[in-house]
Amino acid sequence: MTESWVRQALDIKRTGGVVPASTWERLIDGYVAGTIDEAPIAALLMASAIRGLTPGETQALTEAMIRSGDTIAFEGAVVDKHSTGGVGDSVSMIVVPVVAACGVAVAKLSGHALGHTGGTLDKLESIPGVRTSLAPDEFRAQVERIGCAISAQSDRLVPADKRLYDLRDRTGTVASVGLIAASIVSKKIAGGASAIVFDVKTGGGAFMSTLEQARELAVAMVEITARLGRRASALITDMDEPLGPSIGNALEAIEARDFLRGGPRDPRLGEVVRLIAAEMLRVGGATGEVEMQVDAALTSGQAYEKFIALIEAQGGTRVGLEGMRVPEKRVAARAPRDGRVTAVNAIELGELARTAVDRHGSDAGIIVRARVGDAVRAGDPLAELVGAGDDVAAVAAAFTVGDRVAEHRPLLHAVIRDADLAVPSKTARG
Repeated sequence: MTESWVRQALDIKRTGGVVPASTWERLIDGYVAGTIDEAPIAALLMASAIRGLTPGETQALTEAMIRSGDTIAFEGAVVDKHSTGGVGDSVSMIVVPVVAACGVAVAKLSGHALGHTGGTLDKLESIPGVRTSLAPDEFRAQVERIGCAISAQSDRLVPADKRLYDLRDRTGTVASVGLIAASIVSKKIAGGASAIVFDVKTGGGAFMSTLEQARELAVAMVEITARLGRRASALITDMDEPLGPSIGNALEAIEARDFLRGGPRDPRLGEVVRLIAAEMLRVGGATGEVEMQVDAALTSGQAYEKFIALIEAQGGTRVGLEGMRVPEKRVAARAPRDGRVTAVNAIELGELARTAVDRHGSDAGIIVRARVGDAVRAGDPLAELVGAGDDVAAVAAAFTVGDRVAEHRPLLHAVIRDADLAVPSKTARG
């Protein structure tokens, strides 16, 4: 039988009221301990998704989720970075060693693929020998030893989030700004981050398809992070087409490797890498011209050597990484007519690349050859299916070729920093 205080919390949220911080703590503690079953929590999630959460409620929920498990503490400042999910987004594998090479430690907690978006852990695990399941003590020790680590979230970190996320998925309450912000920020703070940069994607290939949705989430995450005493910034970046040309686990790992060691660098990917890396340095306490520091780490080879150190620390080898090759088997998806590329369906390409990986292994995927705005002739390659070929018609169909010139969309839509927001004190509620 549901206790009266739980029913009261449901009534408050259902009618648009504010649930007290102490009640959020009791609810999360009871749910994790098993003394409160799923039914009232599911109802509370639904009410929260419909009515929304105030900043104070989001803070209270985030703190309760952090307290549900272990936390990691570092000797000095460390930075983490989070992307809300995109296609052809190999940024994390690049910026982590870049920022570490500039002298700011990076403790990166990452996830596996979700829907049409790729997962940083899946990409790293395509490198021979690399493991991503680091115990908290191992994660902390590696960051303190070499300046960076990329790991899966331990079962002991924020167990409430794992249970709540599964329940949100089953109850259709994933797309709630307050619940999303609490989920993301709780993991980052439990992982020891003293500063966080959020890369919030917007456009047809993003979970937040409109700029308004992306801005609302970005503000919520920066605000709640600042309320909890950490530095925070959010960059709203475009995902109306794939970011980089490579889509697929090993393909993106190879792309990151080649980017770091001075190979050809896709301009779109390069711009976002520099934006994110520079912002990570800012919130991490670096002084001086941070953009110049990013460029110096790349041109000097220090960033690539830091990537090698990370790979070796997590079970891989330089030989294994440098021996990775894009498979020779490739089938081109070709333009049906003369014209210009007016749109690229990033979600469709992400899903097709994931299907190729599932069917043919981590080396498979898609390489994009034509971008929005490019002029093409009938028969020109729009993309290549690598290591596969069974979905080539579907890949071609993801590209729209027309006569008009597509409207230019900037890669960076907005930057939201903690200093730009009137953030209440850490103890504020409501």
